Amino acid sequence: MPTAPTIDLVPIKRALISVSDKDGLLDLGAALAGHGVEILSTGGTARALAEAGIAVKEVSEHTGFPEMMDGRVKTLHPKVHGGILALRDDPGHAQSMRDHEIGGIDLIVVNLYPFEATVASGADFATCIENIDIGGPAMIRSAAKNHAYVAVLTDPADYPSLIAALAEHGGATDGALRRRLAARAYARTGSYDGAIATWFAEQLAEPFPDRLVFAGAKQSELRYGENPHQAAAFYLSGQPRPGVATARQLQGKELSYNNLNDTDAAFELVAEFDPRESAAVAIIKHANPCGVATGGSLVEAHAKALRCDPVSAFGGIVAANRPLDAAAAAAMVEIFTEVIIAPDADEAAIAAIAAKKNLRLLLTGGLPDPAAGGMTMKSLAGGYLLQSRDAGRIGAGDVQVVSKRPPSERELADLLFAFRVCKHVKSNAIIYVKDGATVGIGAGQMSRVDSARIAARKSADAAREAGLEDPLTIGSVVASDAFFPFADGLLAAAEAGATAVIQPGGSMRDQEVIDAADEAGLAMVLTGMRHFRH
Repeated sequence: MPTAPTIDLVPIKRALISVSDKDGLLDLGAALAGHGVEILSTGGTARALAEAGIAVKEVSEHTGFPEMMDGRVKTLHPKVHGGILALRDDPGHAQSMRDHEIGGIDLIVVNLYPFEATVASGADFATCIENIDIGGPAMIRSAAKNHAYVAVLTDPADYPSLIAALAEHGGATDGALRRRLAARAYARTGSYDGAIATWFAEQLAEPFPDRLVFAGAKQSELRYGENPHQAAAFYLSGQPRPGVATARQLQGKELSYNNLNDTDAAFELVAEFDPRESAAVAIIKHANPCGVATGGSLVEAHAKALRCDPVSAFGGIVAANRPLDAAAAAAMVEIFTEVIIAPDADEAAIAAIAAKKNLRLLLTGGLPDPAAGGMTMKSLAGGYLLQSRDAGRIGAGDVQVVSKRPPSERELADLLFAFRVCKHVKSNAIIYVKDGATVGIGAGQMSRVDSARIAARKSADAAREAGLEDPLTIGSVVASDAFFPFADGLLAAAEAGATAVIQPGGSMRDQEVIDAADEAGLAMVLTGMRHFRH
């Protein structure tokens, strides 16, 4: 099989342009025309160029074959693909070009039918199918394969680099540019096919297809990853879920890897609480909450959340479920905070935050739906773990009272609050709650009883910080993300002052744990739903 030699400068004599996105088209067309390039084009692209006074030749005239089938067949022709794929220095290829009157095409400029945007708009099945490009990917892949001779542009952002190369090299492209553009071209067709495959799997209700295809568009390269010796970048999936990927950053330094991860965790947690029912604030450190609370206003919710662990809140992430007002913003900036994220903010709040120039303010325009589906992914050595999002929610009618004493109305409200929070705390998770606010959080311990004791100790520390004699856990309720395997964790919570417990149940020793609750005078409810988070 013939192989392409390494070539540097290749003059562009003929270009084929067919784009749905007309950004930068006229500047590119003018630059090509200025270097005497013959431009082939189709449909709306040809009209736009001609109306701008740029000479253009219809592809159908070049091939001698008309467009047909509503434009489905126009560039799928040997005079197009032969002109792209021919190895210019191969005698056999050159002879075939002469025999069949195939002229070389040195530049392909194609951006694809807007399939992703069509799907995002909620279009019906037939419309989405009609927006699957066929000829475009074929030309892009052909040009990228033959990049030793052919340049390919798939993104208007790359037009200036080609225009600059033409100016530098007298109408030619250099090999390094063509290779770089080829790599970008294959990334584009790969992501395009990935979007189609993902959409088809959704249409067929196949959450776990035999072949997993996913793609992302690079939003930014980050200064580093979790640690300075690690490289990192942020990619967008294109999903419309409100959060860090869709937010506007109004001020502050560039977001780091850890900032992005923690801010996502904070916003997903605070979205658990309906802003029509109450204001909610979550303060996050290292992807775990150090305080979560609801209140009649954001400033009240923030004060209650901060009280849970004011030491850990230093340098944390603050998320709100309502638009920020001036009072809330002023309270949030009283201690060092890395990021504030909210659906929106009024001008007074923005001005209050602006005084802290390094503080990042993100506005998302909405809240993610905590009950919505979707997938989450984790990488392993040699593979990926894919699972549905933890959208499980427990209401008052979903719990089973198993203790002799049922919870009071206040206890039940706090129990449901606590269980909603524990979904967002690393396992093993123990959460103490009182009056709609966390008062002690134990996260990420190998032993559940250790989580219970750590949460109680931190609550005592927070009480001393607030000038109180008794730990905040006195009179609280407690939630466990998974069952108590032994009664010791429950008894530790009782010793801390908890009066009621919510847990999934399902242990072989459930009755032993229930008996311990009864003996301690605790109310206990079971959810039948676990919330591990690793």
